[in-house]
Amino acid sequence: MEGEERDGEEYTLQEEEEAARSKQEEEEQVREGASESAGCGWVLAPRPLTEEVLKEGLSLLCKSGNGLAHAYVKFEAKSKDLTDVSILERFIHLRYVDLSDNKLHDLSPLSSLTHLLWLKVDGNLLSSACMQELPYLQIISFAHNRIKDMEGITHPRLANLSLKGNKIQTALGLSHSQLFSLQILELRGNKLESTAGLNLPKLKNLYLVREWCKGSSH
Repeated sequence: MEGEERDGEEYTLQEEEEAARSKQEEEEQVREGASESAGCGWVLAPRPLTEEVLKEGLSLLCKSGNGLAHAYVKFEAKSKDLTDVSILERFIHLRYVDLSDNKLHDLSPLSSLTHLLWLKVDGNLLSSACMQELPYLQIISFAHNRIKDMEGITHPRLANLSLKGNKIQTALGLSHSQLFSLQILELRGNKLESTAGLNLPKLKNLYLVREWCKGSSH
């Protein structure tokens, strides 16, 4: 009975992964269709982050600087169809940012967030994970984007990196000299054929394939 229950749990996990991938493929088809139709005047309308959405998403007021001032350190704006988050550039004290399920192509506005510890940008339109080095960033999730390689990820304190559900074909690009704190790397749902070139001595957990086997009781 225990084995059967475990099979059911694992099957549920597999179903969830497949559903997420199916949703991503459907969204990509819609976006690609929009790009192909640009010549006919149909393009993705810009939708920048507004002051109103910004105020709704800010939370967690903490002391900053010398402790006499306060600033919001958490921001969340999920599923808002955002194409531009430039307004975040002035919120330099942000430590936790979740911009999942939007339509972002570019993360350059986040380069001024030098106190950032945690970043989640799942389900966007990112083709690259390249960002300016952020000295305190420890956790990033780029799951379900269009990222094709692992170049440009250079955050020295990064410990947990998820690139699940992208289009990565090679393990090259991650440098031990720049990612000497990386311990967890999630690469499931990509197109990797080999881990050749992956040199991260401190890595403890590397996820490449689904940990699931239908009908197994072990």
